[in-house]
Amino acid sequence: MDLTGAIRDVLGAEGRLGVPVEEIGDEDDLYKRGLTSHASVRLMLALEDHFSVEFPDALLTKATFESIGSIRRAIEGLGLAGGPASNGG
Repeated sequence: MDLTGAIRDVLGAEGRLGVPVEEIGDEDDLYKRGLTSHASVRLMLALEDHFSVEFPDALLTKATFESIGSIRRAIEGLGLAGGPASNGG
């Protein structure tokens, strides 16, 4: 599975959005789609677990989790451009 697909899977399981994740574009505002601050923390923890990473303090911002694309760019910045498989997972 590609990185964006893996992010979508985690988002679908933890985001508690008001719409199916399949209906969300990569750059759609997740907060406008129903992502709450509490759900964004759950999402962050689930992403860290899934990708075996830790988001540094500098990435713990609303902007990081604003869209699927922004999440993907953050994870790519952590060196996981290929997704879990490139991290031994």
